[in-house]
Amino acid sequence: MPGKTLRCAFYTLGCKVNQYDTEGLAQLFRERGYEIVDFDSPADVYCVNTCTVTSMGEKKSRQAIRRAKRKNPSAIVAVVGCYAQVAPDEVAAIPGVDVVAGILERTKLVDLVEKAMRGEARAPLVEAAKGRPGGAFEELPFGAVRARTRGFVKVQEGCDEFCSYCRVPLARGVSRSRDPKSVLSEVEKLVRSGHREIVLTGVHLGAYGRDLAELEGGARPDLAWLVERVHEVTGLGRVRLSSVEPLDVDERLIHAVARLPKVAKHFHIPLQSGDDGILALMNRRYRAADYERLIERIREQIQPCGITTDVMVGFPGETRDRFARSLEFVRRMGFSRIHVFAYSPRPGTRAARMGDQVDPAEKRARSDAMIALGRELMLEFHRSLVGSREEALVEEYDAGTGTAKGPGSTYVRVEFRSEAGVEGELVPVSVVAANAQGVTARRVFPPGTSEEGSRAPGEKLYG
Repeated sequence: MPGKTLRCAFYTLGCKVNQYDTEGLAQLFRERGYEIVDFDSPADVYCVNTCTVTSMGEKKSRQAIRRAKRKNPSAIVAVVGCYAQVAPDEVAAIPGVDVVAGILERTKLVDLVEKAMRGEARAPLVEAAKGRPGGAFEELPFGAVRARTRGFVKVQEGCDEFCSYCRVPLARGVSRSRDPKSVLSEVEKLVRSGHREIVLTGVHLGAYGRDLAELEGGARPDLAWLVERVHEVTGLGRVRLSSVEPLDVDERLIHAVARLPKVAKHFHIPLQSGDDGILALMNRRYRAADYERLIERIREQIQPCGITTDVMVGFPGETRDRFARSLEFVRRMGFSRIHVFAYSPRPGTRAARMGDQVDPAEKRARSDAMIALGRELMLEFHRSLVGSREEALVEEYDAGTGTAKGPGSTYVRVEFRSEAGVEGELVPVSVVAANAQGVTARRVFPPGTSEEGSRAPGEKLYG
C-alpha cells in the first residue's frame, strides 16, 4: 500500500512447523514492503499463528489476539494456523479479529489484510476452506535468516493417522511431501548463510515421499533417502530429524542415522502411552512391545543415542493400573528427555466422546509423577555420556566466564570452556561431568595444537 512503511508483528504458538510457517508468512509481508517488528511493539498488522493441539493452545491464541488489540486498537488482527482452520467461525467471533485465514489461504494473507485495511469486506473477513486441506505442498517464500546456528526446513505437511485425541489431520489435511529439489535448495541457502545444523521437520515427517513419483529404477524417495541427499550438501555441519512416528522408523532410517557422520545421533519418537489398552483407544497402530523392539534396534546400532519422546497422561480409560504400567514402561525405556502433557478433550475427536474421563486433579498428579521420572531418566542419560565424545553447536557464549553452551549430537546441552569466536560453530568436546541440565566437557583439539582454555567449567588444570 502507498504511503508510510507499514509494520507487521507475528505471534506463533505450537510446534516447529508453525514457527517455520511464520517465517514464510513474514517474508510475504517483507516482499510487499512491510517492516517486521516484535509482537510487543506498535504495529499496523498483528498476525497470530494459532495452535489447536490442546485447549491451552487455543486459550493462548485468544489471549494473543486480545493483547494485540490492546496494543493498537486500530490495527488489523489476522489469525491463521490450525485453530483458524478447524474453527473459523469461532475464531471470527473473538472481539478484535479482522481476518481469518486457514491452512490453504496463507499465500493470500497480505492481500486479505490489505482488503480489510481498505474496508472492502465486512469484518471479520473469513477465508478458510471447508473440509480437510489437500492438494500439493504449499511453498512459502524463504524467510529472512535470523539465527546463524540451527535452521528448520519443512519437508512435509498434513497427517493421515487420525489418532483418536488429535485434531491435526482435520487442520493440516492430507499428507503431502515437498519436492526434494525445493528442500535441497533451501538447505543450501541456509548453509551458505552460516547455519551449521539443519533440522528437517513436518507434521508427519516419517510419511515423507509416499505421495512422490518413483525415482529411476523404481525406487520411491522416503525420509532415509532425503537424509542421505541433505547429508551430501557442501558445507553442512549437521542434520537432525524432528519427531518421527514409531512405525516410520525403519531399518533404512536407523542405518542412515548410524552410518552418516553428519546426522545427529538423536531420535524423537512419540510413545504417548506404555499401556496397550490405552494405545488401542488412542488409535495408535503399535503396541508397547513393538516400541520396545524399535528402541532396542536403535541402541544396537547407535551408541550413544539420545531418544526423546512425548507421553500423554490422563487419557479416557486410563485407570491407575494402566498409568502404573505406562510409568514402568517409560522407566524401562530410559529416555533421554520426555515431553509430558495431560490429555485435553478436543472438539470433533473420538476421544472427546469417550466415557471414563479422568479427573483433572488426578491428571495433574499423574503428570507430576511422569515429569519427575523424566527428570530422573534425563540425569541418568547425562551421566552415561561421561567419557564419551560429543560435538556441541555453540548457541551461547559468556565472555565473562569464557563458557560456551549448545546442543550436542544427542540433543543434550553441552557446556565447556573456550576462547571467544566459537558462536555458531560445531566444536568437538569430551564429556567430563553431568548434571540435571546437561553435561560439562573439555574441548578436544587436533594433535599438536594448544589446549589453552579447554578445561571444563569448574575444572582445575592440575590435580
